[in-house]
Amino acid sequence: MDAGLEGIVAAETGLSDVRGEEGRLIVRGLDLEDLVARCGFEATAALLWSGLAEPEMDEAQVARALGAARVETGKIIPRFLEVSGDMHPVEALRLGLAMLPEEAAVPAHIRATAAMPVFLAAQKRRRDGLAPVAPAANAGQAEDFLRMLHDAAPDAMRVKAIETYLVTVADHGLNASTFTARVVASTRPGILSAVIAGLCALKGPRHGGAPGPVLDMFDEIGSEDRIAGWVAERLAAKDRLMGFGHRVYRARDPRADVLKTEVARLRGTADRIAFAEKVERGVLDALAARYPGRRLETNVEFYTALLLDAVGIPRDMFTSIFAVGRVLGWTAHAFEQLATGRLVRPGAVYVGPQPAAARRLAAGAD
Repeated sequence: MDAGLEGIVAAETGLSDVRGEEGRLIVRGLDLEDLVARCGFEATAALLWSGLAEPEMDEAQVARALGAARVETGKIIPRFLEVSGDMHPVEALRLGLAMLPEEAAVPAHIRATAAMPVFLAAQKRRRDGLAPVAPAANAGQAEDFLRMLHDAAPDAMRVKAIETYLVTVADHGLNASTFTARVVASTRPGILSAVIAGLCALKGPRHGGAPGPVLDMFDEIGSEDRIAGWVAERLAAKDRLMGFGHRVYRARDPRADVLKTEVARLRGTADRIAFAEKVERGVLDALAARYPGRRLETNVEFYTALLLDAVGIPRDMFTSIFAVGRVLGWTAHAFEQLATGRLVRPGAVYVGPQPAAARRLAAGAD
């Protein structure tokens, strides 16, 4: 038994293979580096849903379906804003998804995927005292999100950056939120319920909530001459260093390198990246010295923070933007679980008190 299910195999999947010892991520037969080179958001959706979701759609069909569904979501934005108010973005997103009907003409995986950026952009603008921007059916998901968020045609490099991020985090094995989505899907409440459950699991700081604190770490350190002292203080206090270490990877998280390459292409980020690299080196050297028997490397959250900040996403939205990408994996895994026909029902070892009769029997009494 392992209370964290470490090493327990709970499913077969054809979606992604996380090879922690190698620092390698394979998605439907493509190494992550090849996936981001070949596929945008819509192509990744088509790849993950292929053979699982109905109707079967190629990249162009997915793009049209998502565009139309974003426009439909726009029709309920006034009602959504009436009740979402100043909620935290994850809570607002959870509320918005709960407003969508479980059964409708448009398949639930399309509606959930399309709705997320519409809800998030509208609620962010509401919190800033601005009017929502209507979705555009003929734009890609990443482009339309940035346009709705900033009310301006987005820079192409920023669109490419956010799209690369969404593809990079689309699926990652049987992580906590994906396992949650599969468990809920196995009870057959509908795909939307599985997505909402996955989002609730993602909300926890041990899963989807770390990129924002990476920026907090940069702010606290402030300058290059403070790196060594700050890291030493945090390690002495046994504080967790955000952006480092991973439950699965025993080598460098390949997603970190993909995002580092992408953020380096953005204009105006050179100084920020140079400082981040010095922080990264300082932390890795200190971790290696303190824990010589362990391999603690940079994870996806470190360069996620830099990328999302560079494209104008506020840090309190980081976890919800993660969900905009990971919903592809949640829905694909939900379909995969449904195909097995099995209800997920693990056992447990009872360690509570025993009835008096059972205690007498255990002691050898009549």
